[in-house]
Amino acid sequence: MDPVGSAVTTETLGGRKALLPPAPRLRVPGRGRAYLLLAPAVALVGAAFVYPIVLLLYLSFTNPEVGFGNYVSAFTDGISLTILWRTMRVAAVVTLVTLVLAYPYAYVMTVVGPKTRAVMVAFVLMPFWTSLMARTFAWVVLLQENGPVNSFLSALGAGPVKLLGTGSGVTLAMTQVLMPFMTLPLYATLSGIDRRLVDAALGLGARPVVAFLKVYLPLSMPGLVAGGAMVYILSLGFYVTPALIGSPSQSMMSQLIGTKVQELLQFGGAGALSAIMLVVTLLLLAVVSRVAGFNRALARLEGDR
Repeated sequence: MDPVGSAVTTETLGGRKALLPPAPRLRVPGRGRAYLLLAPAVALVGAAFVYPIVLLLYLSFTNPEVGFGNYVSAFTDGISLTILWRTMRVAAVVTLVTLVLAYPYAYVMTVVGPKTRAVMVAFVLMPFWTSLMARTFAWVVLLQENGPVNSFLSALGAGPVKLLGTGSGVTLAMTQVLMPFMTLPLYATLSGIDRRLVDAALGLGARPVVAFLKVYLPLSMPGLVAGGAMVYILSLGFYVTPALIGSPSQSMMSQLIGTKVQELLQFGGAGALSAIMLVVTLLLLAVVSRVAGFNRALARLEGDR
């Protein structure tokens, strides 16, 4: 057979050579075509994400007057910083509670059979199949004074407890909503860990707790970091759940921004608060990226050893 790329190729058929058409070549689209294919996605991102951010930043510096007045007010009025700190604290608590609940659940998913795993995955994905508003109103019913949760606590002698309109109720509802975002990255990471490494540590005399802390937990850090960052960032921007289950005295940053836009018409102040939240999110992503990079470098170093 002639080399690929010649005008024609020959092939022996019954002792005779037959001419075949030239082999097709893979045509790589040019850079212009690649940009053309990316244009719809870029336009959508620009219209739905970049333009609103630029507009908010512009309003934060120009409304009601040009300058840094909105940012100075955000850092000096006392209310904005208090609500910002509360938002970050609630997000941290939700992330921690979600991690404590999701880690053993994801681990069990890696050791059970395929049928049981399918059922467990269905339970994880169930929040995606219902509306956020419907889930939040369900929590309103569950957490009210005469609701099932208080009835159960009263039967145990621990109730009634005020949950609706408190930070605890908000944390509980947000944890349930955000569980999939922690469980799925953890499961993806834990399912790829070679259990023989833990068995080797146990065979060398390590206690189960030590084997978990020294071997299994470090290998699960990529999923833990990814899930924790996702849950924390989503918690920073939650609006519906804190608004319906919480109280005005427990407002979070998204509610304050909504109040400034819808009731006070302070578009510049809302833009400044949005910019502050954007900076906080970007700083968090930078820290997560640095931690993830450090973990990868540490894993490569351990592998070289």
